[in-house]
Amino acid sequence: MATEVDTWSSAPKADGVFSFEDNLAQANCPYTVDDELLNEAEVNENWTPQEKALHEARLKAKAKRRLRKSSRNSTSESFSESGETSGGDPNSPKGKIIVSDRKSRAGKGRGLPKKGGAGGKGVWGAAGMVYEDEEPDMRDPNYDESSQGDTVYATVVPEIDEKELEKMVNPIVQEYFEHGDTKEVQMLLKGLNLGSHKYEFSSLAVSLSLEGKASHRELTSRLLSDLSGKMLSQSEMARAFDKILKELPDLILDTPEAPQMLGQFVARAIADHVLPMSFLDFYKGKVDCEHARVALDRAEVLLTMKREMVRLDNVWGVGGGLRPVKHLVREMNLLLKEYLVSGDVSEAEHCLRDLEVPHFHHELVYEVVVMVLESKGDTASHMMIKLLQSFWKTGLITVDQMNRGFHRVYDELPEINLDVPHAHSIMETFVDLCFKEGVITKKLQESCPARGRKRFVSEGDGGVIKS
Repeated sequence: MATEVDTWSSAPKADGVFSFEDNLAQANCPYTVDDELLNEAEVNENWTPQEKALHEARLKAKAKRRLRKSSRNSTSESFSESGETSGGDPNSPKGKIIVSDRKSRAGKGRGLPKKGGAGGKGVWGAAGMVYEDEEPDMRDPNYDESSQGDTVYATVVPEIDEKELEKMVNPIVQEYFEHGDTKEVQMLLKGLNLGSHKYEFSSLAVSLSLEGKASHRELTSRLLSDLSGKMLSQSEMARAFDKILKELPDLILDTPEAPQMLGQFVARAIADHVLPMSFLDFYKGKVDCEHARVALDRAEVLLTMKREMVRLDNVWGVGGGLRPVKHLVREMNLLLKEYLVSGDVSEAEHCLRDLEVPHFHHELVYEVVVMVLESKGDTASHMMIKLLQSFWKTGLITVDQMNRGFHRVYDELPEINLDVPHAHSIMETFVDLCFKEGVITKKLQESCPARGRKRFVSEGDGGVIKS
């Protein structure tokens, strides 16, 4: 070992012992590390393998130092070009720049970690930091509509055009004529998007009622009154009636009485405040159609006659099962009294049909029998039998209604007998005549109650019983 040390000390400087001046000289050498290794190998061919390995390791360490020195020089030059100075010796330990160092290379800052320690892999942020909820952006490529919670879908109903309006409104009006519930019609209309054609519902309803019964027209007037102010304004109602007035030449082909009926509709609408009071004044002197003038004149006459009344309730007559029972009874009683005066069977039949209460015809039979019992003479009896016979033959009064009316009189006969002492005998005679004319059945005749007791002709008849 001592021999090796002596050999190293007596060897030239190229053998591995370098000074600072040698480093500066060697830094300016143009040849590379590989060329130097080849030259040293040629000079020292008599070195042992251990000496050669130690020499090569020293050369490689020397080359690494050169590379670090050159990188420091290039970094200082870049700072000087940008107007900043490094402020220290690059060869000193403090002047070294390490790539993996997190400190500022510009000589600024306090040497703290970047982002205050809030950055880094698997870090949500600095301690105590609170993040606010962010609204999802629909333009975000990662936006997922299904993951945004409960989604509310609005129902969009397309507006109905004029061609489909009649197909959808016609069933609603026809069904309303059956049930008469205006609230259900309002609910159905809210489900339809009528749009600008809303006013046409009123015109279609009036047109359909003109082809129907008087009760249908009464229901239509009530419907217009309930819809006014809630779904249709007065201006829209006026627009609907204006359209019907223009369509009168076509409506009169199917309904010859359309002008008079439309006039009654207009008068009822004005009385119910569905149309403005100035509706008729707008058409004065501006109507060329003859049928429209007839309708407007009819409305003006009705309003003049009923100006003291708030509503024209009876403009369509009395009919339908929606009328009170007392009102129907009064109308039937009036019908029979007019018949006894005029004797017109056809007129009585027409009035009974206009009432539109076939389920209540037993009341007419009851009133007929009571009038016969309370009348004097046989004239009323024969006229009533003629009336019942006509109603029986035309089918206006059914068997069930006829039997029900007579049975009601049978049940109340004891009470009627208090006011009419001879009610039993009159009843028996009238029932026999009705059976002979074919008005009632044999079973109904036999069910007539008999007189309460047998009576004598007089007290001095010697006990002879009247046969």
